Amino acid sequence: MSRVSKVLLLSLAVGLVAGLVLFAGSEAAARPAYCKTFIAEYPKVEAAKEAKCAICHPKADDKDVRNNYGQVLGKLVGENEKDAAKIKASLKKAEGEKSAVPGKTFGDLLKEGKLPASK
Repeated sequence: MSRVSKVLLLSLAVGLVAGLVLFAGSEAAARPAYCKTFIAEYPKVEAAKEAKCAICHPKADDKDVRNNYGQVLGKLVGENEKDAAKIKASLKKAEGEKSAVPGKTFGDLLKEGKLPASK
């Protein structure tokens, strides 16, 4: 194998690895602004700091499935919103929606310091 072929092969390998790292990194932190804004808005909900993605997802490692709060928030906030003011407005709108707890809204649960998808 010639020197040029080796350099080309090495360059392709490095490019492939770099692409995989970038892609994997973007998947792991798909919506960090949502969690950050939620925690800032609802400091009384101490479990949110540990729950992170599980605020909206029943299993933090399965981002395709949302709990009842995540479904409502997803409809309100739109597709991968990054503007903190728009995320905050969507969080406030979601407060008025019915939770899984009979007779309570998501806002009622949040005021009690509970995660909104709590049963």
